[in-house]
Amino acid sequence: MIIKGIIFDINGTLTDINTNEWLDDVYRVISNLLSYQGILLPPNTVKELYLQIMKEQRAAHAEPYPEFDALAIFRQIVTQHATDFTCSLPAKKLEQLPLLLAETYRAASRFRLQLYPGVLDILRQLQSQYHLAAITDAQVAYALPELNAVGLTGYFDPIIVSGSFGYRKPDERLFSTVLAGMNMQASEVLFVGNDMYRDVFGAKKLGMKTVFFKSNQGTQEKAGVQADYIIYNFPELLNAVRFFEDT
Repeated sequence: MIIKGIIFDINGTLTDINTNEWLDDVYRVISNLLSYQGILLPPNTVKELYLQIMKEQRAAHAEPYPEFDALAIFRQIVTQHATDFTCSLPAKKLEQLPLLLAETYRAASRFRLQLYPGVLDILRQLQSQYHLAAITDAQVAYALPELNAVGLTGYFDPIIVSGSFGYRKPDERLFSTVLAGMNMQASEVLFVGNDMYRDVFGAKKLGMKTVFFKSNQGTQEKAGVQADYIIYNFPELLNAVRFFEDT
């Protein structure tokens, strides 16, 4: 196999991340931040609104694997509950408020964000030989900032974020989009991911060879789905690449 490119999932594959969006403290923080904008909603109401709007968004998409838009959720909350004080705020602040709320929400819910051992070293080695790209089921508001926070800015082109599309993996359109951005065929790339369903199943539908990283996250098994190669720590990816190049 002639490998020209490698596509990576991000969360659970490159980054070891832990978030908990169900904690009441997350909504306490958002409630407090909203109060500085003239919007007085108790934390439990903020939580109910957030989850209800998310549910409505996903239903409205009518997609088999629907994604939500966090910025739109907070934009709707601000618009529907704005007071005279809110409307008196500077226009630039109001324009940026949904993004600030989305970033704060993510920051309050995040407990760990770090690279898996060996990721940076391996990517540096691979970058000199292959075109690297990424697909992530995430929100635009925080996908790129989190990559920057762990030192991965500049390694991937393109970076496809599901929040920009309204659907998530394993929808094959995301995989087709990244291939088009790389100007490559499925037969020319490897896909590396940690979820047997969203990553491996999705990539194999387009005919990509797959490497399953058995990390501490993701669906470990899926009936009828098998990865072409399995690694148990990230540096083993070099062995996987050599295996495919020799076959």
